Amino acid sequence: MTTHVLILCTHNSARSVLSEGMLNHWAKVLGKDVRAHSAGSAPSGRINPFALEALGNAGVDTAGYRSKSWDEFTGPDAPGMRIVITVCESAAAETCPYWPGSPVKMHWGYPDPSNAPGGDEGKRAAFELTRQAVGYRMLQLLSLPFDSMNDAELQQALEDISKN
Repeated sequence: MTTHVLILCTHNSARSVLSEGMLNHWAKVLGKDVRAHSAGSAPSGRINPFALEALGNAGVDTAGYRSKSWDEFTGPDAPGMRIVITVCESAAAETCPYWPGSPVKMHWGYPDPSNAPGGDEGKRAAFELTRQAVGYRMLQLLSLPFDSMNDAELQQALEDISKN
């Protein structure tokens, strides 16, 4: 059975898109039955081109990527989310989305690479560093034996990953 992971941020234009891309990429490479989805509580309507560039440079196919509202994942036809991860940065005074009802929730905050100084090159570097950090956590997530873990064990494992 596919494990569905919803990754939320405010605008669904950068960090959540990087997370979705990296989790789906690594799941495919590793042959894991895991599917990431990303959305925003106030989607911008566009994906940051630096996010698409960073994913593309890492070999991630971004065809069909778009900025989505979390409303798409609340209907009766939406897949059931086993894990919901927020990736906003509350230290930057962002309001992180709250997702009710999912059995396992985790917050892995990352600074917004869209705000990096240094013009386009500074933003490219920030997006690449964020992609690498996100990719590392997604690899750790994919190392978990989802099918043999109950929700409490999975929650603890995600908390342990957050300390690395």
